[in-house]
Amino acid sequence: MSKIHFTEKEIDLLTINPYVKSVSSKSITYTDEFKRIFIAESKKGKLPRLIFEENGFDIDIIGIVRVQRAASRWRTAFRESWSKRT
Repeated sequence: MSKIHFTEKEIDLLTINPYVKSVSSKSITYTDEFKRIFIAESKKGKLPRLIFEENGFDIDIIGIVRVQRAASRWRTAFRESWSKRT
């Protein structure tokens, strides 16, 4: 979990994003749709930061470490689910 804590104003800004399922002072839960977009764009070679920015996220608010950790979790989950299908 990130050491960055969100202010009420930042929580309000994050909540507006259609790809945010929920947000608290300590964490963000992203929609499954955003995770699918992320994986698809990542497979095309886009960097995690760019994918987040293109989908309305302010990296200064959420933090690059949070972006990198989410990217790692989602790539791992995708690889694991894909390997079970083949």
